[in-house]
Amino acid sequence: MGFDSHYQIPAIDFSINSTELDRGTEEWYSLCMRVREACENYGCFEIVYDKIPLQLKADTFSMIRQLFNLPVETKEKNVNPKPFHGYYGQNPNSPLYESFGIEDSSNYESFRSFTELMWPNGHDQFCDTVVTMMKKLDELKEMIEMMILDSYGLGEKSNSIIACKTLLRVMKYGAPPSGEYANGLTPHTDKLVSTILCDDQVSGLEFETKDGQWAKLSLSPTSYLFIVGDPLMAWSNGRMSRLKHRVMISGEKDRYSLGAFASPVEGTIIKAEKELVDEDHPRILKDFDYKDFGRFTFTKEGSAIDSEMQVFAFAGIST
Repeated sequence: MGFDSHYQIPAIDFSINSTELDRGTEEWYSLCMRVREACENYGCFEIVYDKIPLQLKADTFSMIRQLFNLPVETKEKNVNPKPFHGYYGQNPNSPLYESFGIEDSSNYESFRSFTELMWPNGHDQFCDTVVTMMKKLDELKEMIEMMILDSYGLGEKSNSIIACKTLLRVMKYGAPPSGEYANGLTPHTDKLVSTILCDDQVSGLEFETKDGQWAKLSLSPTSYLFIVGDPLMAWSNGRMSRLKHRVMISGEKDRYSLGAFASPVEGTIIKAEKELVDEDHPRILKDFDYKDFGRFTFTKEGSAIDSEMQVFAFAGIST
């Protein structure tokens, strides 16, 4: 595979004063179609969004650095049996990568429980800052979800695509030995419904283009990245693409990023929306239990399969 540094993804402006954000207007539906086209053709888009103050974003990353500076034995208290939901680190296969998962992350009490696990006396500033950030990201996620529903003519039928709670994952990629261009996170498609990602302006995120090239993806300080995951692709009956991405690290700075992941609630069955199945778009996946799919990706059989093919190995329809 080669490398293409000039490949661009769509950037969609969600500025706070834009009339396009008034649901029901002609401008709104035009914006909905841009979101849909980006998700179908690229599996992602850059969100230009000024409703989250830059100072709040900076304060959030300051809190995240404090979290990663804790002793390893403290960080390892963040245990969760669900895939992607606990602490991950100290792994020889990904020596530069560490991450935390915090469930229901816009819920203050849920967050307080997490901070009391990390800091015996709690950490009110951490809670206040990060929960405020997550509430704003939840608002953004809900707006994008409504845009996707409206773009397919489904907005009158439902207020949500798949019932989810927000999982916060905060991630650190340590700077590699001097001069190296090192793997921070291996190529994958996301196993949660969707992701809104932001970073601390240290580069590293790369994505695979349709012609098999890898391209760098850099976000501005006021931008966020929306990523389509496997379950959202399944819900759309394959109309939406997924973004295969990785993190490659170089330079002397650690990279920090934050992802607000839409995590299906317990008992969720992922199935194609019936209105999106027709003669031109026959069903591509069977209905499947999300929890069982998550477990499958960590089995010996599932982990041996390329990330983007796991959902088809688990729930594909034989022809």
